[in-house]
Amino acid sequence: MNFNLVNKKIGEKSLLLLCILLCAQFSFAQSESNSASDVKSIFDEFMGYRHENKIDKALETLDNAANIAENNEDAKLLVDTYHQYARLFLEEGDIDTAIFYLERAGDFLKDTSYSYGQAFHLYLDGALRYGEGNNFQALKQLEESRKLSNNRNLTNNILLLEAYIYTNIEKYDDAIKNLHALIVNSDDKERAYLATKANLQLANISITLNDLEEAIIHSKAALELAQKHGFAKEIKNAYEQLSNIYEINGNYEESLMYTKELAQIKDSIFNTEKAKLDADTADKIRFDHQMNELNKLQAKNEELSESKNRSEITAILTSAFLTIISLLAVSLFRNNQIKLKTNDLLYTKNKELELARDAAVSAMEAKTNFLSTVTHELRTPLYAVTGLTHLLLEENPSEHQKEHLKSLKFSGEYLLNFINDILQINKIDADKLEPLSIEFKLEKVLRDVVESLQQNANEKNTELILDYDNKIPKKLLGDPIKLSQIFMNLVGNALKFTKNGKVEVIAKMLKKEEDQVKLYFEVRDNGIGISEDQQKNIFESFEQGSIQINREYGGTGLGLTIVKSLLGLFGSTINLESELGHGSSFYFEMDVDYESKEGEEVAFELNPEEFQFKGLHVLVVEDNKINQVITKKMLTKKEITCDIANNGNEAIDLAKSNTYDAILMDIHMPGISGEEATRQIRKFDTVIPIIALTAISLDDSLDSFYEAGCNDVVTKPFKPEVFYQKIGENIFRSKMEGSV
Repeated sequence: MNFNLVNKKIGEKSLLLLCILLCAQFSFAQSESNSASDVKSIFDEFMGYRHENKIDKALETLDNAANIAENNEDAKLLVDTYHQYARLFLEEGDIDTAIFYLERAGDFLKDTSYSYGQAFHLYLDGALRYGEGNNFQALKQLEESRKLSNNRNLTNNILLLEAYIYTNIEKYDDAIKNLHALIVNSDDKERAYLATKANLQLANISITLNDLEEAIIHSKAALELAQKHGFAKEIKNAYEQLSNIYEINGNYEESLMYTKELAQIKDSIFNTEKAKLDADTADKIRFDHQMNELNKLQAKNEELSESKNRSEITAILTSAFLTIISLLAVSLFRNNQIKLKTNDLLYTKNKELELARDAAVSAMEAKTNFLSTVTHELRTPLYAVTGLTHLLLEENPSEHQKEHLKSLKFSGEYLLNFINDILQINKIDADKLEPLSIEFKLEKVLRDVVESLQQNANEKNTELILDYDNKIPKKLLGDPIKLSQIFMNLVGNALKFTKNGKVEVIAKMLKKEEDQVKLYFEVRDNGIGISEDQQKNIFESFEQGSIQINREYGGTGLGLTIVKSLLGLFGSTINLESELGHGSSFYFEMDVDYESKEGEEVAFELNPEEFQFKGLHVLVVEDNKINQVITKKMLTKKEITCDIANNGNEAIDLAKSNTYDAILMDIHMPGISGEEATRQIRKFDTVIPIIALTAISLDDSLDSFYEAGCNDVVTKPFKPEVFYQKIGENIFRSKMEGSV
């Protein structure tokens, strides 16, 4: 036998088999690639039909996708298909069918790791809850959805649904922000469609806010996009909006024109035959899916039946098994009935709890907004009280008048502190506060606090001492404003309850690392002290220990609550040691970043004595006449001249045509706000100091004022010395920097 010949033949057969396997593998890979391409094409086609309101075609297209998914046993594709079914029926108002497909998708997701599918499922659940009127639950589902996937198309659809919800709960600014982002979206699937929906919703909000010109602009923009891309529903909605707007506006000729267009498009697109065709298609596909499930069950039953006929023993065992199952079924049925009743009861209770929670959230928001509005509105008349009191004290009143005016000044400042405390608590409750991270000098912050409260200490005949550790780095990174608020409250509280004694402010460095230091702070006094029972509630709002303490020492009891909440922003906790009659010690630790490389010191510092106000000329932007008079008189006291602008537009015109040393800009004005006026001025003058004067409210942010171009912020009503200090610092710093 020729072994070489045999080996050669075996080698040829092996090579042939290897080629067959490679070809099969290549063919399979190519088939998979083609399948994926087909599915993408199908979904793109479905999206087009959905936008054009061709429901029958859209459903048929999804049916093809479902068949491919089932043939390939592709669970993720089947989830995507069921989700699109659910979304389509949800948009058509068929909630029951939408829930049917959403539950089918949910069953597959239980056994499939698919983050995008989970995210889309939460998005659809949010849409369902929004349709039920559970706005806050819907927002929560959308927030969870956003965490699971950063898919651009899903993110844009979440933005749109959030805008609808914000409109429902009258958060129009948030809704408008989302919708403007969608108008300029770069979505690769639904760019034009999302922009159309956004314009329609902006028009709705503008109608609600009685801004009919803006509503017309957005409605026409939506109509133009919808006509260009064939979005049938949106064309109809845009015509309805325009007809309605022009009717409200009194332009009946235009309104009639759009009404005729609307009637024509309804006849051509939204006719009875189309609605019947869509319904028939939907019923057919739903029926096919349900029959598919039944066929699968029947196939399983037939397989079991064939197995039974193979052996008599199997038949006997099956009969015995069925008998046992029947007995168990009776027991399970009874247990199931009890379980169903329990589930119904739990479901009802859960619904009641959800409604109660929504009501509580709404009530909390209403309370927050009410307190914000009240505190903001109180500031304007309080500005007149404190300002006029200061002016009268400056005009050499008689001794008996001076006594009354000082009492009035004290009352005004007390009321101002109370309003500030309420606003601060309100901001904390509403999660409106975030710590800054800017460079600052801790020693200067603490010395400023001590100096500002020195007069209070003198009145109580109390020694106020700062014990500062010089090992602390000169420049730290953090939030000096909130740190100053913490010490103002702690030191002010210590002085309030200490007479003829001593208050110490202590700052020590515990540990220093490469870019962070651990600091220890303490405010210690030898005042009246706090009993153990009183210490339990001392950090709660409006708590001062006892009614007698409140009557003797006054105050609101909010200071320590603010301290506790502000420290929470920095991840720190306030601690208390006190003994009745032997004083108190409030202390805490804080990790603070610092600049490891010390830079150059500031070239110059300004002192109030150096300010030469005489001859300065400023622009005062203020819409309130009383405030105009007070501000002008306060400036005149320092021999500063001024021009008055009644609104933002006047301010822009005056700033263009005149030269000023500074601009005092009110923020809240009719027409354009002070922020917008500042932005416009900064386009042609980037140098002039602009100081914001504002009765700051809950939604105001100091960051937004600075971003708009303001150099500094003074909150109304302000103390005159603070007012003059800010004007001097900003004007003379600007001049000194310019000369440098």
